Amino acid sequence: MPAFLRRAAAIALMSILLISGAVAGGEKSHRLGIQIDQNDPQLMNLVLNNAANVLEYYRDRNEEVEIDVVAYGPGLHMLRGDTSPVQERIKRIKEIAFPGKIRFSACNNTRQGMEKTEGHAIPILPDATMVSSGVVHLMELQEQGWSYVRP
Repeated sequence: MPAFLRRAAAIALMSILLISGAVAGGEKSHRLGIQIDQNDPQLMNLVLNNAANVLEYYRDRNEEVEIDVVAYGPGLHMLRGDTSPVQERIKRIKEIAFPGKIRFSACNNTRQGMEKTEGHAIPILPDATMVSSGVVHLMELQEQGWSYVRP
């Protein structure tokens, strides 16, 4: 067998071994963006239920998962320090149940609009991160290969 064919066969075999090893080793990674755009406590709890179920499912399979809950429009109330009906549940999910696996992104466009309308600063939960635009953030997550759910 010519040297270049032996080299090509060796490279192909190593690639197959690396790929199968990563899958067998539970190294598959999943990423999910979930939107919340309504000020509805039932929908907020549904979002948190969906997130917790996905996190538990992949934890049981020993596979990596990352979730980003993106709040914009009236859904920003989920992440407001003064109006969130689910702030204690968010804290438990983020800090106790699934640390490092879930993040909460708050739309700054919405926050600025609410501040203008309400005439005061809008506090955001310490467990949330500000993004310039919730819709753009979701779009960019999808462009990076994240899955998307709108409950």
